[in-house]
Amino acid sequence: MDLPKPQTQGGRPLMAALSDRKTERNISEEKLSSQMLSNLLWAAWGVNRPATRGRTAPSGMNAQEINLYVFLERGIYLYDGPSHSLKPILAGDYRATTGSQAQVGRAPASLVFVADFDKYNAGGGRGISDAAMQLACSNAHAGFIAQNVYLFAASEGLASWFRAMLDAPALSKLLSLRPAEKVLYSQGVGYPAKA
Repeated sequence: MDLPKPQTQGGRPLMAALSDRKTERNISEEKLSSQMLSNLLWAAWGVNRPATRGRTAPSGMNAQEINLYVFLERGIYLYDGPSHSLKPILAGDYRATTGSQAQVGRAPASLVFVADFDKYNAGGGRGISDAAMQLACSNAHAGFIAQNVYLFAASEGLASWFRAMLDAPALSKLLSLRPAEKVLYSQGVGYPAKA
């Protein structure tokens, strides 16, 4: 599924976004437009340097091992940064599976961060072979992407909620992940619910 071209200009100034960055668990069910979803995914983990396939978030040794799954009401998709598109994974609404808290399924979009540890050794010998170091790097990389989401949300008047409390084995099974892939975190995004 192709996404509209991301709008890479605009939004609030960085210092204002940093000032307003926060976790907001009370997220409206109002859907995000295709353009807003496109902008969000590009800000999170899109390609900002096409010549080198460089991303909007750093990745140690350029492993780019984080796969970003997008859970929407209509289904689950895998975000492809280089083509800026969504690859369909599974039809149906599985947003409530992205965390263990009651309100998780309300957010119109939930992102699931999956580390593919095989990518650490795919770079022609520049890889990281120590499992503990791979996990540490992937946790940092997921954090960089999540902070991009938080800053985009603050810039655009959206709410965001980063979560570590989730059923990783169930999500791994749902996504048909390989043994070298590990679910790390999830993050809901949408408009703040009206008081």
